[in-house]
Amino acid sequence: MSEISNAAIQSVRQSRAAWCRFITGNDTGTTGSHQAGFYIPKCASALLFDEPGRKGENKEKTVQIKWQDDFTTESCMKYYGQRTRNEYRITRFGRNFPFLQDENVGDLLIIAKFTEEDYAGYVLSSDEDIDEFFAYFNLAPDETNQLIDIDGSVKPDEKIAQLLQSFVAQFNNFPETRQMAQGARDCYNNAYGIAENALRNKPDEVLLNWVDTEYRLFKCMEEKVYADVISKPFGSIEAFVQTANEVLNRRKSRAGKSLEHHLADIFTHNELVFEEQAITEDNKKPDFLFPNGECYHNMQFPADDLIVLGAKTTCKDRWRQVLTEADRVDVKYLFTLQQGISKNQLKEMHDSRLTLVVPHKYIASFPQEYQSEISDLKRFISLVRQKQEHLPKHYILF
Repeated sequence: MSEISNAAIQSVRQSRAAWCRFITGNDTGTTGSHQAGFYIPKCASALLFDEPGRKGENKEKTVQIKWQDDFTTESCMKYYGQRTRNEYRITRFGRNFPFLQDENVGDLLIIAKFTEEDYAGYVLSSDEDIDEFFAYFNLAPDETNQLIDIDGSVKPDEKIAQLLQSFVAQFNNFPETRQMAQGARDCYNNAYGIAENALRNKPDEVLLNWVDTEYRLFKCMEEKVYADVISKPFGSIEAFVQTANEVLNRRKSRAGKSLEHHLADIFTHNELVFEEQAITEDNKKPDFLFPNGECYHNMQFPADDLIVLGAKTTCKDRWRQVLTEADRVDVKYLFTLQQGISKNQLKEMHDSRLTLVVPHKYIASFPQEYQSEISDLKRFISLVRQKQEHLPKHYILF
């Protein structure tokens, strides 16, 4: 765990209230609609004021925010309630504030409240730091832009809560990741009546809900598995650290694999032909190869009909890994839950012939001039289907 991610985690743990979200192009001005400061949703108003703002009135207060445990800004917490406005913002960071640059798009912004006037702010840039923070608080990437549940309590609706507990009751230890992912899908589908047509018509929405449900299921499983461990004193600091590392490492390793499992299920229900972890050159193993490894190694199979898709929960640092995983494929795809990436990185991706695939609602978080180059999951599925529909059946039905 890096020094900055550890500092952010400890500050959130000690705070009265804390909130996080990914920095967007609106924040930095790269989308052409620069806003005044960071927008805070109404559900997180307790981060700013003890009492919610009243419609028809404005209010504000001056606070001290210490950033990265390094420097402090005298900033302003504001509620705009007059006329048509009804919103909260944090403003006034000074001219040389370093975290409103294009390079910060996609970074994770964290604000922790200690008193009415004293706050801490952190910006996490690397994939590893963001993963560490999410893993510690067991946050799904779609659970940002709201108050952080510091105690890690689970508050799902009653129906899905019963299904989650029924699944957990079947196990005395963590099931393998594929089984956990399947359990989350079953719980969500049963609770909300998800039918086959939803997986075809709304794959982006369904995928995010599966990911969120699995995070909640994993919390329930942790509570059961570690109940006896945390109820007894640790014999030594080493034993405590070992247990803590075990928890964090399991969270991180599960998150990446579960995304692959959920995508595979979406592709299967959309009747796509694909292979997971097919071996290409130098024993490389792309996450998804369409149609499969046998077609890839058949030099008679048209290279233009091969598609490679990587899957990474965050990708600010990791996207280049996908470029080397299949020499025969010129244009590669990467599915990610990252919300926003800087213009410089998007240009690098464009120049490297890498196309991002993100849940549809995340596209708006990317710089406007690059949004047309980013695919959502439904459009990617349509692309693969179109390629596979015209192929001779003997190519893909092995």
